[in-house]
Amino acid sequence: MAQTRIVTLDLNFQGRQHAIASYLIRISDAVVLIESGPGSTLSSLEAGLASEGLSARDLTHVLLTHIHLDHAGAAGWLANQGAEIYVHPIGAPHMLNPEKLLASAARIYGERMDSLWGDFLPVPENKLQVAKDGQEIEIGDLRFLPINTPGHAEHHFVYQFEDVVFCGDVGGVRIPGYQYLRVPMPPPELHIERWKESLAKLRALQPARLAPTHFGIYEDVDWQLNEIEKGLDSAARWLEQAMQDEPAIEELRESFTRWVLDEGKSIGLSDEVIKTYELANPIGMSADGLLRYWKKVKMG
Repeated sequence: MAQTRIVTLDLNFQGRQHAIASYLIRISDAVVLIESGPGSTLSSLEAGLASEGLSARDLTHVLLTHIHLDHAGAAGWLANQGAEIYVHPIGAPHMLNPEKLLASAARIYGERMDSLWGDFLPVPENKLQVAKDGQEIEIGDLRFLPINTPGHAEHHFVYQFEDVVFCGDVGGVRIPGYQYLRVPMPPPELHIERWKESLAKLRALQPARLAPTHFGIYEDVDWQLNEIEKGLDSAARWLEQAMQDEPAIEELRESFTRWVLDEGKSIGLSDEVIKTYELANPIGMSADGLLRYWKKVKMG
């Protein structure tokens, strides 16, 4: 059977290619988007849709892997254009009322909130669909299987579609052209052990391709899943060592940043590529996530 055409829309986050993707699938009356991207990239999303002869009003459904701002921020606006929004049950209340989510993000990003993320509008209740783990979503002739995959966040689904799995952030961060992967480990819900259980679920699906939101569709599935597991194990070992000195958070961020950047430079990543990785996955955020994981899971 021929593969359904999947269009990777580059949302050109902060003017940079290959940082955030939305994936477009269209068959007859069904026009489906995996990830809305943030509100700040709506003009790029609309341009990408226009290149396919579509407008935002043509979108019938949007499937969100999770509710972090870079994945779900534009969903409310797209719902107002007519799309139905599918989301994890834990994330659903925050899509109806994003006040707590935005307050938490504002503590991290401060004055940069608007320029980074733009508007995050609530999704009207009649446009919000709560997806269920392992229960197929039927959209016309299209079939999507949501799989609960915590670790990066408790409210994380991947979606299996034909031979590809749209893996959000649990599938790591990659940039086309580089055999290099980073593991995004933000607070407050990083859980390394649950993440590894999620990787086992991904392996059991036996996909031919993986499509992380950051960025692109890849066929080296075993390499990618193994690399995420190696990255989680390396981070856990680093954390055990780093926390022996009980460093302040600023010291932890600096130390972790050096560790990650040295790794990238050792395989020859250019400064431009490193900047793109940093946009897709801020290093300091992972240091904060590791500290929260240490206190809540390891010491809790």
